[in-house]
This record gives sequence, C-alpha cells and structure tokens, in this order.
Amino acid sequence: MIDFPPPGAFTQNYPTKPVRVIEPFGLGGGPDLTARALGEKLSELWRQPVMVENRPGAGSTTAPALVAKSPADGYTLLVNTSAHPYSAALINRLPYDPLKDFIPVAPLTSQPYVLVAGKPAGLTTVGDLVAAAKAKPGTIKFGSSGMGTATHLGVEKFNLEAGIKAIHVPARPGDAIADTIANTVAGRTTYLMAPIPLALVDIRAGKLHALGVSTMKRSSSLPEVPTIAEAGVAGFDFPNMGACRHTGRSGRQVVKRHRTCHDRAGPPRPAGNSRGRSDQHDAA
Repeated sequence: MIDFPPPGAFTQNYPTKPVRVIEPFGLGGGPDLTARALGEKLSELWRQPVMVENRPGAGSTTAPALVAKSPADGYTLLVNTSAHPYSAALINRLPYDPLKDFIPVAPLTSQPYVLVAGKPAGLTTVGDLVAAAKAKPGTIKFGSSGMGTATHLGVEKFNLEAGIKAIHVPARPGDAIADTIANTVAGRTTYLMAPIPLALVDIRAGKLHALGVSTMKRSSSLPEVPTIAEAGVAGFDFPNMGACRHTGRSGRQVVKRHRTCHDRAGPPRPAGNSRGRSDQHDAA
C-alpha cells in the first residue's frame, strides 16, 4: 500500500516544521556543501529551518537506507551523487531498492573529479602514472572512500580504459575521503580520484600532483589541468552528478510541491567548506 500523506497535509502552508536533508559522505565534502547550499535556499523560500545531516558509512548506503524508511510526508530528503546508482550495481542485498524506493526531485550539480598522485610517487602526468603501472602490473595502490563509491569506480574506469592494473585500498570504516587523501599525500597509496574541493589545498601546496580532471571539459577550479581524455585516455568521461530524491512512497502532491520549490530556488551554488577549501562547481 502506498503511504500517502493525510488530506490537507501538503497545503500551501507547507512546511510547518523543520525539514531534514540527509547526505551520505560527511562534513566538508562536495555533497555536504551542495546539501547545505540547497538547505539555505529552501529555508529562505519556506521560512522554516532545513537541517543537513551527515550519515556516511556502508559504502555511502547508510543515508539512502535512512531516507527510504522515512515517513512519506515531505520532511526528509536525500542529496546524493552518482554513487546512488553505482551502489546498486556493486553491492548485493542493499537494504533498499535504488529505483523503487526513491523518486527524483531535482538535479543539483555536475562536476569533475581530479585524478591525483602523491608527491612521494614522483608522478606528474597521466602518462607517468600509466607507465609506472604498466612497469609493475598489479603492484601500485590507489585509494577510495569505500567499495562501490564513485571515487572507487572512477579509478576502476580509468584503470580499465588506460589498460592498467592496480591494488584498491578502500577507506577503513569511519574514515572519510579526507583520510583517503591524507594516505595518498603520505605515500601509503599512489593515486586516487578525489572531489576537487577536498584536494585543492594539497594540490596548491604541492603535496598532490593533479594529473587530470574526469570530465570532457576542464574545471574552472583547475584550468591549467588537462582533462584525462586530453592527457591520453581517449574519450574518458566520469562526471559526479548530484541530485535530490524523496522516498518512493511519497504521494504526487509531495513531489510536485518540492519540484516547484526547487525550480523557484534554482541550482545550489556552494561557495566553500568548513576546511577553507574552494568549491567551484562546474555546470553540466
């Protein structure tokens, strides 16, 4: 049975209480910044608090599981990335159905990742990385924020298209992408694909070498860095897409009202994060 809100629950006075926005990656990352920018816009529009909750864990599936089970009353939203469909392809026995348990409300962002190597590795180009990996197949290591996450699959796609093999070192339970970046800076892993906002300070400090960005268009944050396709892996394209979703049990009134509000609010434009790192989101 579909759990529709009671009559009158979704009137023009909605919302009458705070709204929750759940994101799956942790404080200071791109999805967190997007969720907070969205929350600010919706809060101004609704004149109600919009509270962002960070629920990382389980390969970015903790947050979707929470939203899937939430009441279908319009007061709980999910802000997620391309990890949402990727999880379905890689993780068996998810506690939710990525299609049936969610209804898309609005696209939010499209932005590139940056492929980086730690300074200890001495690799400064995509060609350097490919040559090093081919010289010692299956020995160099790459990090990610967890099995099945976009930072994992982006590198696997790169490895496949570049014709190289490497060892995956996923983040430990409780670690964030910042910890994964720190491992590459320290030389415990050789390379990774990172959100630009979180890698930018270390790139500018010379602790990470930016090898290429993951989309077909260069990033405004790193205009001097070539795309991975330009750097030699022809046709490579791996954007990080952000979107807002409702629980799939939400009624039509709920979804229609939210889509109208998102259209009025416009796309979120995060300006920075809690660690002082720039976050220039590139338009799709």
